[in-house]
Amino acid sequence: MRIAFMSDIHGNREALDACLAHAARQKVDRIVFLGDLVGYGADPAYVADRVREQIDKGALAILGNHDEAAARAETSGMNDYARQAIEWTHDALDEETRQFLINLPMQISDEDRLYVHSEASSPRSWAYITDIGSAERSLRSTGHRVTFCGHVHKPQLYHMQAMKPPVLFVPQTATGIPLMGNRQWLAVQGAVGQPRDQNPLAAYSVLDTTKNELTYHRVPYDIETAAQKIHAARLPQILAARLFIGR
Repeated sequence: MRIAFMSDIHGNREALDACLAHAARQKVDRIVFLGDLVGYGADPAYVADRVREQIDKGALAILGNHDEAAARAETSGMNDYARQAIEWTHDALDEETRQFLINLPMQISDEDRLYVHSEASSPRSWAYITDIGSAERSLRSTGHRVTFCGHVHKPQLYHMQAMKPPVLFVPQTATGIPLMGNRQWLAVQGAVGQPRDQNPLAAYSVLDTTKNELTYHRVPYDIETAAQKIHAARLPQILAARLFIGR
């Protein structure tokens, strides 16, 4: 089976459509959406509808912190531009879509794999995987061989052997990585809709379960249109500007 992992779409229609088209060319059998379907971008309803269409075809989706915030109109702890985006997104969604978002699961166990938005030790805390320490905490909290998460907007891959700390490396694009069976793995996805690793191309990955191989992909999309929609919606300008620089 070939499984595509897409995280942090953040209401970016153009990036999502580009990644779905790219994944189709990769002949994936299933898509897993790792949270934050909405927030920041100007097409939250469209993105939610596309994800629901994919779920009807066998896709899986989990809850992200922006999904929960937008559904509940809860903005405590957010910076000003995130708060403005969440308030706008809440108003842009109908009640049915809000309920769809809030009813997404926090995590999904799938054979030897765990799918979660933030990290495995305390999913609802919305903690970030940013270093060896946070990766080790997540890895040691689960017996799954591979954990897939998002939330950070930067592609990372950690592996850990028994009695040793995790090792981090930044995956190269379009290069298959064998997930050796004698290690635990933590695959942090980049963002489909708002990359922050200084690369503006949309990011997602594909796991080949037969080969036990993971490949990270970067996909060009129409950033200009996505940014113009953010301006037209009167969302904070930083949300459009950062799309061009991937930060």
